[in-house]
Formats: sequence, C-alpha cells, structure tokens
Amino acid sequence: MIRTMCAGGRLRRLYLGVYAVGHDAPVDLGLETAALLASAGGAVLSHRSAAGLWRLIPGGADEPVDVTTSGSGGHAQPGIRLHRTRHLPDRDVRIHQGLPVTSPARTLLDYAGKAGQEEFEQALDDALARKLVRMSQIDDVLARASHGRKGAGLLRAAYRARTGESPALTRSWGERRLRDLLRRANLPAPEMNVDLHGYVPDLLWREERLIVEVDGWAFHRGRAKFEADRRRDASLVAAGWLVLRFTARQIRDEPYAVIARIAQTLGWREASLGRAA
Repeated sequence: MIRTMCAGGRLRRLYLGVYAVGHDAPVDLGLETAALLASAGGAVLSHRSAAGLWRLIPGGADEPVDVTTSGSGGHAQPGIRLHRTRHLPDRDVRIHQGLPVTSPARTLLDYAGKAGQEEFEQALDDALARKLVRMSQIDDVLARASHGRKGAGLLRAAYRARTGESPALTRSWGERRLRDLLRRANLPAPEMNVDLHGYVPDLLWREERLIVEVDGWAFHRGRAKFEADRRRDASLVAAGWLVLRFTARQIRDEPYAVIARIAQTLGWREASLGRAA
C-alpha cells in the first residue's frame, strides 16, 4: 500500500519510515519534525539545528538536521546529522515550538564545537541579550563537560571574558568588531559600557565628548526602543556630547567607511573643543 501511494504521489518519503502526505510543499519545521520521528526515541534537535530553532543563527535550508540521541539507538540517514551521547540530562532538554531541543546552554556548548569564534560569540551575545540563557547555566554545562570536549574551550574562554573585570567587556558582536577595527586603525581606545548621566553608551571618548552607539536590528527595532534611543540621544547632546550611530551591518559590510567617519569626527572634535578651551 505504501509503495502504491508513493508511486501515485500521495506519499513522499522524507526519511526511512517517515512520509509527507499529499503534497511536496515545505512545512515550517517539517524536516526537523520528520528527522526526530525517523530517529530513536528520546532524540532531540541539537547543534546548528537547535541554534536555528532558538533563532541564534539563521536557518540553513540546505543543512542536514542535527539530532542527538542518548545511547546506541538510531542510525544515520541522508539529511540527518546524527550525534550520540551516553547521557542527556533532563535539564539539558527543552520543548520549544512543540519540538524537543537541547537547552540554550547545551546548544551553545554543542554549537561552539562546530562554529567559528566570531559567529559563535555573536550567538552567545544574542542568547544573553535575549535572556535565553544565564551565565550560571553556562557554568553548569561547562562543569559537566568531559575533559577535552570539543567546543568547551571556546565556550569557557567566552564565559571568562564575560564574567571577568575587563574594562573592554562588550555586549554585542558589533561592539567587539568595532573595538578591533579601532585598534587596527591605531585610533584612541574608547571606554566601553560605562555609566554616563544615567545611561550606558557602547563606546565613548571622554576628552572629545564623542559617543558611538552600535545598533543591532534585533534589539533596536520597535517604536518603544526607537523613542527611548531618541530621548537618550537628546539628553546626551544637551549635556555636550556628540552621538554617532552605526548598525552592526554597516560595521560588517562597510568597516572602512565607519572607521573613517569616526577618525574624522575625533579629529574635528579635538580641534573644536581645543579651540573652545
């Protein structure tokens, strides 16, 4: 019967024993659901697929679905990237959008073993900013990670950078990237994320009274945030500060233009404030 229905187009095989019924149209989370059904009991989405489900990275339509199973159950199939673990504690599993998936903290540990440093740290900062994960939860998965676990070193270094006392602590990929660009251009190092008139600017040069804000779309969209940013800028300008804003995309795609504008503004502010003094 199944062969007949497949031949007639009423069923389309996705994985061994798993079929789409009646159509070939993509279904939201359809492949992820099918991959879980095709895997052993207790399977969960993990690694890049989990990061995509938590919206820490863009979804990859051409990527295999990452599935983790505990024990020896399940077997690899085309379109499924199977990972095995001896034990997957309950605290490492969530139900999100109706599907079992590794927790954000466990997802970051798994993803750190597959991603480059830049894209991983962007995902980590996103998770922290959206309060998907707490540093205590990251500390917990690191404490339980086996010695030599792939990705643990990258996650541990990022954890230390965000829990230390470094004055260059950043809150986003855009800030870190801009800090690195400024260093390479031999421009004066800014203060970062320090309190000023009740606000916490991203970068500031105190002598030049210049502030640079990095706007990420995920955290600066919406009318309430737009209005808050305008009120903040007006207060800082009234206190004698100049505020420049750049988007994370500008920093990524137009780094030389961004640095040139900051350098030009720093020179102009130094000259004009010096004359005024």
